Order: sequence, then structure tokens, then C-alpha cells
Amino acid sequence: MKQRLMGSYNKLRETNIISNFFNLSGIQLSNTLLIVLSILVISRVVGITEFGIIMFTSRFAQLAGTVINYGTNQTGIRDIAFNRDDTHKLSIVFYSTLWIRALIFALYLVVLFCLQFTPVPYYIYIVLSTPMVLAEVFNPLCFFNGIEKLKIFNIYNLLSNVICLLSLILFIKGSQHAGWVNFILGIANTLMYLGLLIYFKSVQKLPFQIPVISGLLKIVKDNFYLTINNVSVNLQQTIIIFVLPLWGNAALLGAYTLCDRIIGQCRILLITISNALYPNAAIIYKQSIEQWNIYRRKTKYLITGIFFAGSLLIFILADFIVFILTKQHNETAILFLRIMAFVPTISALNVLNVLDQLLKNNTIYIFRIAVILFFTSIMVTFLLLNSGHSKFVGAFTLIVELCALMMYEYVIKKSSIQNV
Repeated sequence: MKQRLMGSYNKLRETNIISNFFNLSGIQLSNTLLIVLSILVISRVVGITEFGIIMFTSRFAQLAGTVINYGTNQTGIRDIAFNRDDTHKLSIVFYSTLWIRALIFALYLVVLFCLQFTPVPYYIYIVLSTPMVLAEVFNPLCFFNGIEKLKIFNIYNLLSNVICLLSLILFIKGSQHAGWVNFILGIANTLMYLGLLIYFKSVQKLPFQIPVISGLLKIVKDNFYLTINNVSVNLQQTIIIFVLPLWGNAALLGAYTLCDRIIGQCRILLITISNALYPNAAIIYKQSIEQWNIYRRKTKYLITGIFFAGSLLIFILADFIVFILTKQHNETAILFLRIMAFVPTISALNVLNVLDQLLKNNTIYIFRIAVILFFTSIMVTFLLLNSGHSKFVGAFTLIVELCALMMYEYVIKKSSIQNV
């Protein structure tokens, strides 16, 4: 048994998975600490209602960032990993990625200008969140992950988070400053990402490339379904946050967004694990599909077991967690958190399924599932908000995640039967 464990450990060391995981975990831990500490600062200074508005506009910025990223945070890892020994091709991937993001950001600014003529709530907050969207243009994580050198990214990310937290403590003194929270976070990330981009270009000695139109159109075509999926996933998790103020349930916004923020950290941790596994998973899949299927099943149940233990802990300590973060025993937030506690377990069951479809380039399946889940989330939102029982609102994410799991399991089993 000991020899098996040591053998597995040595294999992991050879594939850089451990290094990737600890570096990505360090990034995640740093971000999680920033979020937890910022919740402590923000919710206690501006109140849970203003906190809900901040999270509403933050989610809006994240949705815009998802579009601007255009799936490059996922395909970029693969493309960088495949071409990291070829400077010319690496340079093409690097600049093409940045150009496509910059062009979409320009379109976002036009949309932002037009929004002022619509009844969108909290428009000033949305405008002040623009630096958070701009940061996604320069986000270099996929580049550093692709070459499996995340240590420098980790260090700069930690430094940026410390500056963010100190800035929040220094400048946010009351509810009148609530709109500047996302502005401060966005500016810090934008400057950090820009510095890391310059560092990456310098170290990799990448010559400047002017992307050809055909190259950009190829990215548009190849990443279209993936982007629609990412937008759908974002909306699946946030559509209820966008609808709550419009539906006349603004009072629930603070409690729901607080719990969603907590559970969201577990989801980000899963993405971190997936990104750590991605480069090695691509190699295993390239060598043998059968070997990949065995690896996927074993890893899937291991990750699920870990996250199930975490779900139980959140369920038991819900009251304590809410009180520590807000200094209030908010019954609505406690109930929502207990309902949402098992979302990470369901997501853990599905994370390797999504990676499987990415490796197989089954973007059409990902797209179809995304569309179905989008309409499912709309229907679930409508039913929950019209149920007359506010406590059911907390079940939104749980229901949508269950639907996603069932769809991906169906697609994988269907593909297995067809390949027999």
C-alpha cells in the first residue's frame, strides 16, 4: 500500500500536477482570503443591503468579463501548452488572444454607453465596475498556466490582494462609498495583470505580432460555442441575482449574494483543480482515451469525497459563518447557506465531465447543454420567485447544478455507447 502511494506521488511529481495545484491553490487561497476579508470590511461598513448592490454590479462585470475573455482562458491553456517550445507560434497565440479581448471590450464600452438610456438598476455602480471588466482583457493566467510557471503569478496576485484590502480599509468609510468598492478592486487587478503580461512577453521573448483577420475569425468561430456555454453558466448562477431587484425582492438580494459569494469560492476552487489537471489530462487523453476514462473516474470520486466533507462543514457551521462575516444572525442568510451547502458536492461530480468534453472538443454538446440550462435557469427563477415562499430562493443554484450534472452524465454515457 505504501509503495502504491509513493508510486502515485512520484508520478504526480513528474507531471507537474502537484506544482500546478499548489500554485493555483495559492492563487485561490489568496483570492479567497481577499473575498472573506473584504466581506468582513464591506458588509460591516456599508451594511448587507449595500453589499447586495455591490455584488449585483460585480456579477454584471463578471458576466461582461466572460464575454470579453471569449473562452481564451480555457483554450489558451491548451494552445500555449502545445506551442510553448515554438516562439513564433506562441507569439501568435499570445497576441491573437489579447486582440480578440480588446476588440470585444471596445464593444462593451458602446453597450455601457447605451445602458444609461435603459431602466437597468444601479447604473452608476455598473460604470464604476468598468475596471473589473478591463482587467479581463489583460488576465494572463492562461499563459502562465500553459507553460506551467505559476509561481510569479501567485506572488503578484498576493501582493495585489494585500493592496486591495488596505485600499478598502483606507477609503471605504460608509454606505456613500459603496460604489467605489468594485472600482478599487478592478484598478488593482488591471495594473497587476498588465505588469504580468509585460513580464511574460519579456521572459518568453515574444516578437510583436499583428494578428491577421483570418486568425481572429478562427478564434471567433472556434470559441463561439464555448463562449456561449460560459455565458450560460454565468447566467445559470446569477440570473436570479439580476432578477431579484427587478422583481421587487431587493430585500433578499443581500442575503442571497452573501451566500452565493461563499459557495462561489468552492466553485472557483473546483475550477482551480480543473486548470491544474488540464495540461496533464490533455497529455493522457492524447496517449489513450481508455487511460483517460479510468483517470477521470478515479479523480472524479476523489474530488467529490473531499467536497462532500466541505459541504457538511458549511451546513453545520452556517450560523457561525454568517455571523462572523456580517456580525448578524441573519435567519434568511443562514437558511440560504444551508440549502446551498451541497452545491459544491454536485459541482465536484461534474467538473471532470466538463473537462472530458473539452478534451474531446465536443463544443456542440457543451453549447446544447448550455442553452438548455439557460432556459432551465429562467424557468426555475420564475417558479421560485412566484412560489410565495422566499426560503425557496436558496434552492436555485442547487436545482440548476443537478440539471447540469444529469445532462453531462447523459452525454458521456451516450458517447460511450456509440463508441462501443
